[in-house]
Amino acid sequence: MSASTQLSGLERIDLPIEGMTCAACVTRISKGLSKLDGVAQADVNLAAARATVRFDSSKLDRSALAAKIESLGYHVPEIDRHDEAETAYTRVLGVRLVVAATLTAPVLLISMVHQLMFQNWQWVAFALTTPVVFYSGWGFHRAAAINLRHGTATMDTLVSMGTLAAWTWSTVALVFLGAADNANSMSMPGMTTETAPHVYFETAGVIISLILLGKWFEARARRRSGDAIRKLAQLGTKTARLEDGTEVAIEDLTVGMRFVVRPGEKIATDGVVVDGHSAVDISMITGEPVPVEVGPGDEVIGATLNANGHLVVETTRVGADTALSQIIKLVEEAQGSRAPIQRLADRVAGVFVPIVFGIALATIAGWWLTGNSAQDIFSAAVAVLIIACPCALGLATPTAIMVGTGRGAQLGIIIKGGEVLEQTRRVDVAVLDKTGTLTEGRMELVEVFVDDSTNVDTALRLAAAVEARSEHPIASAIVKGADASRPGSAATTAIRNFENLPGRGVTAIVTADSGVEWSVGVGRASLFTSMPTQLHEEKENAESAGRTAVIVGWADNEGSLTAHGVLVVADRLKPTSVEAVADFHRLGLQVVLLTGDNRRAAEAIGAEVGVDRVVAEVLPAEKVAEIQRLQSEGRTVAMIGDGINDAPALAQADLGIAIGTGTDIAIEASDLTIVSGDLRAAADAISLSRRTLATIKGNLFWAFAYNVAAIPLAAFGALNPMIAAGAMSFSSVFVVSNSLRLRRFKGMNRSTEKERAHQ
Repeated sequence: MSASTQLSGLERIDLPIEGMTCAACVTRISKGLSKLDGVAQADVNLAAARATVRFDSSKLDRSALAAKIESLGYHVPEIDRHDEAETAYTRVLGVRLVVAATLTAPVLLISMVHQLMFQNWQWVAFALTTPVVFYSGWGFHRAAAINLRHGTATMDTLVSMGTLAAWTWSTVALVFLGAADNANSMSMPGMTTETAPHVYFETAGVIISLILLGKWFEARARRRSGDAIRKLAQLGTKTARLEDGTEVAIEDLTVGMRFVVRPGEKIATDGVVVDGHSAVDISMITGEPVPVEVGPGDEVIGATLNANGHLVVETTRVGADTALSQIIKLVEEAQGSRAPIQRLADRVAGVFVPIVFGIALATIAGWWLTGNSAQDIFSAAVAVLIIACPCALGLATPTAIMVGTGRGAQLGIIIKGGEVLEQTRRVDVAVLDKTGTLTEGRMELVEVFVDDSTNVDTALRLAAAVEARSEHPIASAIVKGADASRPGSAATTAIRNFENLPGRGVTAIVTADSGVEWSVGVGRASLFTSMPTQLHEEKENAESAGRTAVIVGWADNEGSLTAHGVLVVADRLKPTSVEAVADFHRLGLQVVLLTGDNRRAAEAIGAEVGVDRVVAEVLPAEKVAEIQRLQSEGRTVAMIGDGINDAPALAQADLGIAIGTGTDIAIEASDLTIVSGDLRAAADAISLSRRTLATIKGNLFWAFAYNVAAIPLAAFGALNPMIAAGAMSFSSVFVVSNSLRLRRFKGMNRSTEKERAHQ
């Protein structure tokens, strides 16, 4: 349903729209709504198929806004059926594409290959091309009619104009001018190959087929744009278990109700812990891999994961007020507020089409004033319209995108659609998440310090033996670190009396191989009675660098726990992160580290990799606010992240780049995806996107240039079918060849290309 909320004294409403096909539709609706008295802002999103309007509810209501959109030639349904409509639209496009390609292929062959021509082949071409023009090409004709009604011209206008002109002229030549007889027998008095009417059925079919192919790829990319929101909505649980064991639907929870969360379960909704202790994975919000210890009185967030304890939680927020719902709202608003990217072809067509019409009218007037026959006048005018819509125009964008995206895939870069490419040439700020982007995204044991009386192997073995019984991620990192030096030692060591002390650590009795028993403790400094000065300094140094220090010790002769070692656990920096930041700088980008982690850890990582600025301890909404702040300064922002908490910022950024080793939600909210965890590929992605866009521009220039040069020939009657066919073929070959050059793109890290391909 369309939703509205009160914001800054204005009403905000989201209106679903059906019938938009291109950037011109977006502009038309946005301008139309903005002209209404009482509308303060109107943002129209083609991918989301909706308009977000902020307006004065004392002057307007939903029906008035919907009526305005309807008057522009579009439909506003009562219910937002975006997913259903996008699926149906993509399916219809696919069917029309198959019909067009299947029928056009034989027409193209018999029209271009002399050996395949047979008696009256033009009639077969007419029969096969007619459904292509009027069924497969219906969307172009409809859009052109709407454009004409509003006095505008787009790529659809050019396609409709050219294909209808080609089909109309060819049909007239075939039915009334004897094109089939003339072309086969040349039997009419005075008729030669040069003067025989030529048919252009293959031109109409090929143009429609190629443009449909591009639109089908575009529709598939748009269809995926809503997956981030759908997957976010699926993160939460469907039911909650109350204290008495009753399961209720999540929709039936109300503020003040209490529910139980077992180890390994997701927390049903936002609340406060009233009983129990546990470690809760809140990386969905912060992006950080270290779980947070919670106990009575601590707040917990719905959809986060309860790691190892039994909790009783009292509900504080439900429905649209929960943190998960707010993240979904942030993603929706970010996607809805992004400025639409106008197609290059549409911009060129907006100027080119009126000029072509003017030349066609001037041709008619000139030939009529010089006393030529009606057939000659019509032939020259239609020749102008036909040559104005070249086959190469249909190849210009889709071939560059297909080759560019294919090359990107070989380098581990997935580009979702052609519409994201234009933003990359203006990107001047790269905003990086920390965990999972610059770092590995998992805790590892990086250093072990012991006092003078202790062996490193002993401290590590005892700590791992105790931590092997814990499910905490830090415990897992210690166990893995011990296993790396002595495989299997932690799992085979005998322990008893294991005890978990919430907020402090764990203790147990460990039996060594020699039979000696140790009373071991692993955890925070508060667990121990004493700690040597040397170890205290190592602990402080580790924590000042943003790392986690875990103390290990055992009971002395008097039974008091004494610290004997410090185990330093950290999220290790990826080995390629420093080089990646250098690549961004070589591209002329400012690099900002934006993370939910604590400031000390963020600044330590930022200094190590060489970023220009660090923004730490921010929540998802604050990440979006920082992106918006940069955009308000006129910066074009590329956001690179991997977590659920990054999804709103990825959607808000001008260019969202997701690390493929991260969450599906981050990937769906982004524009580009880096399949591997190598951040250097993000710089390659920006470089490849810029190269692809430059290729598209070059293709469009030459696609128009060849035909612009031929238009005067058509206008003066010097363009015969052979010249037209040659110009079109040469233009198409040039465009395809130019696009194929993208296959040689090597990226900024040529020496590591093969290495990345095997990751």
